Amino acid sequence: MEERRRTVLRQVADEGEIRIADLAERLGVSVMTMHRDLDNLTERQLLHKGRGVATAFPVVTMESAVRFREHADLDTKTALADALVEEVAPGSTVLVDCGSTLFPLARRLAAVEGLHVITNSLRIAHLLTGSSTEVTLLGGRFHEDFESCAGPRCRRELRGLRAAVAFVTATSISAGRLYHPVREYADNKRAYLHAADRAVLAVGHRKFGRTATYGYGDVGGYDLLVTDDRAPADELRAVRDLGVEVRTVTPAAPPT
Repeated sequence: MEERRRTVLRQVADEGEIRIADLAERLGVSVMTMHRDLDNLTERQLLHKGRGVATAFPVVTMESAVRFREHADLDTKTALADALVEEVAPGSTVLVDCGSTLFPLARRLAAVEGLHVITNSLRIAHLLTGSSTEVTLLGGRFHEDFESCAGPRCRRELRGLRAAVAFVTATSISAGRLYHPVREYADNKRAYLHAADRAVLAVGHRKFGRTATYGYGDVGGYDLLVTDDRAPADELRAVRDLGVEVRTVTPAAPPT
C-alpha cells in the first residue's frame, strides 16, 4: 500500500495535477481505493485532493518525507556514499546530517574503526546500531517527516562540539544558493558548518535548480560538493565559481 502511495505521489508531483479516475486506472485499483490513498496523502500534507483531481504541492514537500525518499535514487545515494566514506579517517569524530542521501553512508561508517558519529537523525543512529561506532544523538524538537531533531537546542549542542568532518545534505540548490522548506533545518545546516574542520555537501542531481521557502546562504562555506554525473553543468559551474571543489560520481547501471 505504501509503495503504491509513493507511486501516486511521484506521478502527481511530476505532472502537477491528475484526474483521480486516471490515477486509479494507471495503478489498476478502484476509484474508491484511490480516494482512500489520496485522503491519506492529503492528511500527511503531501498533496491536495480536490473535486475529481489530485494536485501537487511544491516537490520539496514530498522530499521532506523520509518514508518516501529512502528508496528513491538509491543508485545515486550508493555511489555518493562510496565517495564520501573516503573523507573519513579511522578514530575520528564525524558529524552526519539527517536525510536519506546519507543513509548508505551511515552503513559504510559502521565498518570504519573507532569512529564517533554525531547526528540529529534517529535513522542514522539506528543504522549504526550493532556496530562499534560511538553515537551521540543531538536533541531538539522532533520532526516526524524528517525523523530527526532540529531547533535551538540542537544548535546549542553543536556549538560545544568539534568534528573532523561534517556531511551535510541539501533539499534545494539554485545558482549556488541553498534553500530548505523548514526554517529550523536551514538554521541547523548553517550550524553544522561551524562545528567541523571540513564540510562536505552531498547532493543528488534532482536537488539542483530548485528553491524552497527559506534561503540559508550559498555553498561557499563548504570545502567539497559531491554529486552525481547527471547534475546540470551550469549549476556545478556556479558552485565552482564560489571556490568549492566539485566531485562527481557515476551511479552503477541498474541490473538488466
